[in-house]
Amino acid sequence: MQQRKVKIVGTGKYLPATTVADREMDRRLGQPEGWTLRKTDVAVRHYAGGETASEMGGKAARAALNDAGLAFADIDCLVSTSGTMEQPIPCTAALIQRAMGQEHSGVPSFDINSTCLSFVAGLDTMSYLVAAGRYRRVLLVSTEIASGGLDWNDKESAALFGDGAAAVVIEQAGEREKSQILYASMKTYSQGAHLSEIRGGGSRLPARQYRADIDKEFLFDMKGQAMFKLASKLLPAFVGEMLEAAGIGMTDIRLVVPHQGSALAMRLLQRKLGIAESQLMYISRDHGNTIAASIPMGLHEAIVQGRIVRGDRVLLLGTSAGFSIGGIVLEY
Repeated sequence: MQQRKVKIVGTGKYLPATTVADREMDRRLGQPEGWTLRKTDVAVRHYAGGETASEMGGKAARAALNDAGLAFADIDCLVSTSGTMEQPIPCTAALIQRAMGQEHSGVPSFDINSTCLSFVAGLDTMSYLVAAGRYRRVLLVSTEIASGGLDWNDKESAALFGDGAAAVVIEQAGEREKSQILYASMKTYSQGAHLSEIRGGGSRLPARQYRADIDKEFLFDMKGQAMFKLASKLLPAFVGEMLEAAGIGMTDIRLVVPHQGSALAMRLLQRKLGIAESQLMYISRDHGNTIAASIPMGLHEAIVQGRIVRGDRVLLLGTSAGFSIGGIVLEY
């Protein structure tokens, strides 16, 4: 069963108050004025100060619930669809539940992690449980603090990222409603697993092994050009297969909401996939790359800005560490 009568009933996002503009990033990175904007097209990104990822996620979740006209008591399951964890144990979803003041609720809370594709993987997986009646409503939360794990010696990568959170509430759609998921797919090519990593902090390099002379093992490491080449090779056929399986073409899509990896990645999408400027939801310029939160943030902005309305076909699409490609075709 690929088609699922599931609809998005509320969205929300949260951005930390601290902003870092491109000129400030130039100074932090020791680069001439204009370097950051030229390299990344990110004019401003937000950084968390004393806030935790779970606190940010809780704020985005409350915004999504308010948008849906619901209370936390109306939710049957909370899933963190984040690419980074607040701490190794417990799962981030449990910490979000506590940050929302719902620690006595008993609502099941767990994580689905596929790095930048976590929201796509979470929406795909949980929509089946909603369609089957296992849960009435599910709250999906993507919350990311990228700034805490950046390697400032890797200047092009460090300049890309921002912090923030986004949340979505899903429930069953009525038989006469247009809202549904038409098709979803994900493929992993682990030959690219080494292209985007944080090697330290797990069982292979546990935290107790952290030392100043090996601290790069505990920082984000991305080989951007190599990832770009792999995505360029694999994305066209992947998207072609998705659209064919959904029984539509790119011209039938009202809006493409991609993972906001980089300006270079956006140009690749447009050129390789034949996406018109009017079809692309691009928020990198004032958000940066917010990891798994970027797709639900883009979806939230598309709804708020009126770029999609009920019944419109939307393509959620991205790549992630692993190396994975994933997407969902839905009728909003």
